[in-house]
Amino acid sequence: MLHDERGDRAGPMPAAGDGDAEPAEVRLINRVAAGDLDAFERLYRLYHGRLTRFLDRMTRRRSLVEEVLNDTMLTVWKRSDRYNGTSKVSTWIFAIAYRKALKALQRSDEAVEDADAEQESDSRPDDRLERHEASEQLARAIAALSHDHRAVVVFTYFHDMGYREIAQIVDCPVDTVKTRMFHARRRLRGMLAGDAEDWL
Repeated sequence: MLHDERGDRAGPMPAAGDGDAEPAEVRLINRVAAGDLDAFERLYRLYHGRLTRFLDRMTRRRSLVEEVLNDTMLTVWKRSDRYNGTSKVSTWIFAIAYRKALKALQRSDEAVEDADAEQESDSRPDDRLERHEASEQLARAIAALSHDHRAVVVFTYFHDMGYREIAQIVDCPVDTVKTRMFHARRRLRGMLAGDAEDWL
């Protein structure tokens, strides 16, 4: 179960248990800015899974995920010299991904696809079916939110980011993020049985 109050939390956990993750990422992005392809490949591998999960939840369109991810990382490669250290590297990269996702959604009119839930091989079929149905119901409810509301829910509950970091990513005041979360949670409560916290 995730807590409701997240406003001042530091953001996502460091990668692979590395307490020095952020300085290491700053060094990587500086090497990328100098044209170091090996550093870019390391950064790509570091962010591929996180960005894929974010874009899948944000767009709910599998055909867009890889396209937007590649557009995002191409921008990182070409514009890494614009990273100025005023935010975390992850904040900067997710902001690019967020803007790319919004543009892709605006120009795309294809039907939304449901993602398959991960299945555990040792679970009983009834349990797997119940989890799958609950996951699909939650995914449909989040997909029904506006792009702005969906983004704050996805960043908060699936990427463990605080409101301040989300505000940097989506380029709006912290109070706007809080307001969007309030309205998103109210909308989710109307679409899901029980309390929204029971689902997230």
